[in-house]
Amino acid sequence: MTLTILAIVIILLIIVNIIITFSKKGKDEVNPQIKNLEDSMIKFDATLEKIDKLVKDEFQRNRTETHDITQKNREELSKSLKLFGDQFTENTKELKELLRLNFGEFSKRQVEISEQTTKQTKEIKQSVETELKNIREDNTKQLNEMRNTVDEKLQKTLNERLSQSFETVGKQLQAVQEGLGEMKNLATDVGSLKRVLSNVKMRGGIGEIQLEMLLEQILAPDQYEANVKTKANSDNVVEFAIKLPGRDETAPNVWLPIDAKFPKDRYEQLQDAYDDGDPAHIQAAQKSLEDTIKSMAKDISDKYLDPPNTTDFGIMFLPFEGIYAEVVRKAALLEDLQRNYKVIVTGPTTLAAILNSLQMGFKTLAIQKRSSEVWQVLGAVKKEFDNFGGLIEKAQKNIQTGLNQLDTLAGTRTRAIQRKLRNVESLSESEAQAILSLPDSVLLDDDEEEYEEENEL
Repeated sequence: MTLTILAIVIILLIIVNIIITFSKKGKDEVNPQIKNLEDSMIKFDATLEKIDKLVKDEFQRNRTETHDITQKNREELSKSLKLFGDQFTENTKELKELLRLNFGEFSKRQVEISEQTTKQTKEIKQSVETELKNIREDNTKQLNEMRNTVDEKLQKTLNERLSQSFETVGKQLQAVQEGLGEMKNLATDVGSLKRVLSNVKMRGGIGEIQLEMLLEQILAPDQYEANVKTKANSDNVVEFAIKLPGRDETAPNVWLPIDAKFPKDRYEQLQDAYDDGDPAHIQAAQKSLEDTIKSMAKDISDKYLDPPNTTDFGIMFLPFEGIYAEVVRKAALLEDLQRNYKVIVTGPTTLAAILNSLQMGFKTLAIQKRSSEVWQVLGAVKKEFDNFGGLIEKAQKNIQTGLNQLDTLAGTRTRAIQRKLRNVESLSESEAQAILSLPDSVLLDDDEEEYEEENEL
């Protein structure tokens, strides 16, 4: 096959060579070249036939040799397998015979060992049973003696102890009943607290109530307000805002927003992580709490801070010291909240300190403002006192003039009227009352002493 391919390649090369030669020579040389080519082709065909015959003979010889070799190998393999099978069968028979002999000896030895073991076991069993019987009888005798002695002592002691125990148990049961009642009340309170803390709105209410109590205890009612819209053109209402004095009369008040936050769920997750002791879990819970605190701070900053209507910072109130302590542990978090969100985080204790500081500032400012008012009031009082002195002097003169007129009226005028009426006959009280239509209390006696008493009254 290889020779055939080689011959074909040679033919192709010859043809290509002829074509190239024809392309270089003129037309006059074409016919002789073609004739030479035909002669070459005839010789080449003869050569190819010889090559093909040689190749076929070579293939036939190779096939015959391969067949002979394969046949010989097959016969040798069959002989080897047969020899191996015969040898294996013989070895198997010898092994079976050897195993049979060994198994017979092993079975015989096993029977002897079993009989000997059974005999020894029976002897040991009889000996043990005899010893156990003796021990049992001795123990029974001693136990009976001990039982009698112990029964006598225990009966007396038991009666005394039972009496004391029943008395103690009765007292303890009473205490347990009281404790169960307290535990029941405590469980009820804890359940109520758990329901309150599990409700997000109620949790916020707890923080708001605690914040309101702190404000009521420390500040005056006019120093803070609840539900204040601190940001212009916004409907967001902060829970509480402290009134701070403004810079001038155009802005009399500046609000300091305070909002209560209670991230209960994140704090409980962190406590559970501390209980588990897994560092990865603890780190994840701390990161979750930090993100929540940042979100709450951003909410306060976006909703309630509006300088100059408010201060440039707000206060986040955490109602429990545990949560506040966990936040304060992260100094970087506090710095981030103050720098990026302008929010100060406080707990109950720190907020009380801040409010007390503000209260002292309010008192100092009030004293400064009222000092000028006091001087103004004193000036007005001085002016009014001067006017009051003049009015008192004028009133004294008027009173003196009135007294002089009363003296004249009571003395000279009264006597003159009496002289004129001396000859007129007096009527009785009833007649005078009927004529003048006066009540009894107005009528005067003719007696001069009664007349003077009525004038004094």
